Amino acid sequence: MPQPFTGLGEELRKRRLAAGLSLTALSAAVHYSKAQLSKVERGIKAPSRDLVRLCDAALRADGALVALATTPVADTPPAQTPDGISEEEWTMQLSPDGPSWFQAVGRRQVVGAGAASLMRWRMDGAGPVAPAAGAGMLEASRSLFTHYRRLGQSVEPAFLLPGLIAQTHTLRELSAHAGDGTRRDLLALGSRYAEYVGWLMQETGDERAALWWTQRAVELARAGGDRTLGGYALVRRALITLYQDDAAQTIALAQRAQSGTLPPRIRGLAAQREAQGHALAGDRDACLRALDRARTLLAHQDGRADAPVIGSMHLPDSVGMVTGWCLVDLGRPREAAEELDRQLALVSHDAIRTQVRFGVRRALAYASDGQISHASALTAPLLDGVAAVRSATVTTDLQRLARLLARHRNHPAVRRLAPRLGTLTRPFPS
Repeated sequence: MPQPFTGLGEELRKRRLAAGLSLTALSAAVHYSKAQLSKVERGIKAPSRDLVRLCDAALRADGALVALATTPVADTPPAQTPDGISEEEWTMQLSPDGPSWFQAVGRRQVVGAGAASLMRWRMDGAGPVAPAAGAGMLEASRSLFTHYRRLGQSVEPAFLLPGLIAQTHTLRELSAHAGDGTRRDLLALGSRYAEYVGWLMQETGDERAALWWTQRAVELARAGGDRTLGGYALVRRALITLYQDDAAQTIALAQRAQSGTLPPRIRGLAAQREAQGHALAGDRDACLRALDRARTLLAHQDGRADAPVIGSMHLPDSVGMVTGWCLVDLGRPREAAEELDRQLALVSHDAIRTQVRFGVRRALAYASDGQISHASALTAPLLDGVAAVRSATVTTDLQRLARLLARHRNHPAVRRLAPRLGTLTRPFPS
């Protein structure tokens, strides 16, 4: 019976012949063997997504080959509180020698579990918070949030999540006892804490928890009178679909987040995410248009000067970096490598998570361009950072890089990397 990739092979052959290229010439352009390309064209072998993207770019197929190779991904459900749980109680277990966990439960569940025997304290009888005390708490919490984000660049999420969750709860509860102005500021900052918890949850590989916390952030912001964070929640959801290789969902979510009623920064970040979705789909022109739109929007200064920055605070030129990212998925590895070289030179050496995230992408670009020695040399110094930050999203790209390098397993530099790559590319526990 015909294989599911037979149609792709036929289209690849048709476009190669129309371009006047022999198998040998296409092989040299994409750095895959002539024998492997022949098997793909005959429908004998399923191509990797990297091979499809390289062929799509080399043959100027404008995403036609990528579309044939793409398996539809089920829609990601909207972020919501799972199982109808109310947020009356937050329960967290911290174990020094075992797993720690967080869970939101309803009051009835707490009582049913014998919670009366637990050590507890209550705030519902507390009096109002003096304006000076509220302002002091707000200032301290803002400073602490900046420190947490810096720490998040060098340690794994598990070390930070308990403190961030506790601080989110503190801000939420304190807001109920503060005056209107301070209350809004406390809730706004609490929403940023919750959003950051959601991002770190995605870094642990728990997409469900990431969506749950992102929704908490939206609700906290809305309670403080800010309805714009819901737009950024769409950008965060689009990041999850991006790592699921779902181009259509990524584009759709990002476009919804570009409503004219939202602040320019959120729309700019959404335009960047849209560009990444178009790159996944192989649509270079739409990708570049979205990047141009992102650069214009992100040039606007909006929001309060003392408010935490939405999105990454460690990218001097986020549009330039995302351009390099997109060029990898567009099958243009040499251009990607050159752009990522320029952008990584601007990133602080202290921003380890950012360095490894885009550093692995740069190594992937060089490996895709057939520069195996240089790709290996760039990868080796990143591995300590990969081990330190424990990122599920970085691991996704590292797995992709490892597969590319494995095609050259007899290369001395690849042999030296193989044992540690094998350890660091193990799937995250679900």
